[in-house]
Amino acid sequence: MRFITLVRLLAASVFLLGAVNSFAATEEDAEANQPAKALESDNSSNTSDGDALDLSRLDDLFAKLKKQTNYGAANATAVQIWTAWTDSGSDTINLLMDRALQAMQGKNTSLAEDLLNQVVVLAPDYAEGWNRRATFYFTISDFPRSISDIEVTLALEPRHFGALSGLAMILQQLDRDEEALTTWYRVLEVYPANKQAQKSVIDLEEKLSGRRT
Repeated sequence: MRFITLVRLLAASVFLLGAVNSFAATEEDAEANQPAKALESDNSSNTSDGDALDLSRLDDLFAKLKKQTNYGAANATAVQIWTAWTDSGSDTINLLMDRALQAMQGKNTSLAEDLLNQVVVLAPDYAEGWNRRATFYFTISDFPRSISDIEVTLALEPRHFGALSGLAMILQQLDRDEEALTTWYRVLEVYPANKQAQKSVIDLEEKLSGRRT
């Protein structure tokens, strides 16, 4: 189970890392291409006490993250936040998410999309499901649909620094630098010690300053 949790954390971090290739290897005996219909017999579990505890701690963790200036300490807090985000509380949804990741790693885009479509239909209030599908669309350069899913993610969890980072990167690729800069500042409001956001703000400020002169 610890391995599965690590996979989920790395998958959820894709926007921060900037590439799906950074994902950890999946279980050796996992069947990434198993038809999604096989999941019909899986039973969803209710959110456990541990999951509820994680969710109840999110506000405290975000308050802590906002005050931390040391990268290592802030990163440790961010990992705790990802842990709460990436466990849906449902065995079925977690399994769909894991298999979608395996499909993404195997470049089986049709299966990955099908699995993630099921996630957002079955759990429309699960922010990380939308973020994961946004990540999928990002990796295949379908920016309009990625942005659409990011917007849903942020409506459900406005502090989602991973989704904000992904949106900022897309805006930069679309040469919408002013909007990208604003979005990176939004990341820093939530996660001030985020090095990627810090560097991107500096780079974009310099780039835009050159345009204005």
